[in-house]
Amino acid sequence: MTAMATAITIAAPLASQTVGDQEEDVAGSLNIPKDITVFGNRDPNIRTATAIVNGTIITQTDIDQRLALVVAANGGRVPEEELERLRLQVLRNLIDETLQIQEAAAQKVEVTREEVQQTYDRVASNFRKSPKDFAQFLREKGSSEASIKRQIEGEAAWRRVLSRRVEPFVAVSDEEVNAIIARLQASKGANEYHVGEIFLSATPETMASANENANRIIDQIRKGASFAAYARQFSEASTAAVGGDLGWVRAEQLPEQLSAVITTLSSGQISAPIAVPGGFSIVALIDKRQVLGVDPRDATLLLKQLTISFAPGTTQAQATPKVQVFANALKELRGCGNANEVAAKIGADVVNNDQMRIRDLPPQLQDVMINMQVGESTPPFGSLRDGVRALVLCGRDDPAPAAGPSFDQIQSQIEQERVNRRAQRYLRDLRRDAVIEYR
Repeated sequence: MTAMATAITIAAPLASQTVGDQEEDVAGSLNIPKDITVFGNRDPNIRTATAIVNGTIITQTDIDQRLALVVAANGGRVPEEELERLRLQVLRNLIDETLQIQEAAAQKVEVTREEVQQTYDRVASNFRKSPKDFAQFLREKGSSEASIKRQIEGEAAWRRVLSRRVEPFVAVSDEEVNAIIARLQASKGANEYHVGEIFLSATPETMASANENANRIIDQIRKGASFAAYARQFSEASTAAVGGDLGWVRAEQLPEQLSAVITTLSSGQISAPIAVPGGFSIVALIDKRQVLGVDPRDATLLLKQLTISFAPGTTQAQATPKVQVFANALKELRGCGNANEVAAKIGADVVNNDQMRIRDLPPQLQDVMINMQVGESTPPFGSLRDGVRALVLCGRDDPAPAAGPSFDQIQSQIEQERVNRRAQRYLRDLRRDAVIEYR
């Protein structure tokens, strides 16, 4: 994942929770009448910026620096009107993080400075920077080394609390695992979808505003914002912790409203808001495959890439003759054996790649590559700014039939799902009992 928020999250992925797992609406149990009078005013334009959580202060600087990480995760492309909503969500996240660190201290769970530093160093290396250079990079983005280390500490502490207070009480029987393996075998060849989700809760009275909020999020994602970053900040499903990643599921495993939509999406597409019990869902189709089947997009290719470049300021009319020469030259190819010779004649650059999977190519090229024979080339593609390219197929290693997840992998997935559900209840209890003063 390329987003900053993804790079700094170190928690092990937890199994997902679909909308169907959401708790039923509690308003009915409170017996709140529909016709009420509110005594006193609350100015909606006043935004509380800081808080004291059981005596621990969350400062404006804490919020600003964590918000800077979220903005960086979206490539800095966050509209001004979106920042205020993000700021409030960051405050809620910091409150939860504070509660988790406090609970770890109460349970005498310790995360040492050395452990935090080791993780910080690994994150820095993911950005191909030294720890010192990474600290400077964070400052340039408006964040700090201290902010990211606090997040690292909170996530590590919470994992250890769960390993002590939750995981020992979760058990999965062999019968449960074997039943899932049997269902997988029975579903061999069926479509399976890698899904991302964002769930926004709503009551009947707030459905309109929730729908409006969902459309704003979709608009930002379609403009290039990170789905994972928005899921972390706004989704109320448990998958928010892993950037909304629901994992690989079959359509029948999803609520009916979601399954009807996900089967109509192409890889990389995001849905419109979907009305579901308790609110709205936004789903993204990350990828698609067949259960225990052979997906031709898993084939590994041996490729040569030929590229022609254009000087800055070149117009489409000026570039067209050069592109035509390039297209004609591709017709002269006799496999990869003379690709370098052809490239030299037209001044094209050549790059070799022997580890490219078809599914890692842009969607527009995947179908083209699946149907190509060794020695053939793609049509020219690209742009004047980035150059016009063509791929020549030099070889293909087709994938072996999928064996499916192992017994241990399935057992671990079920365990993580149950741990995740209990963790959500655990955190709700901490919120309920917390003394929080907003300033």
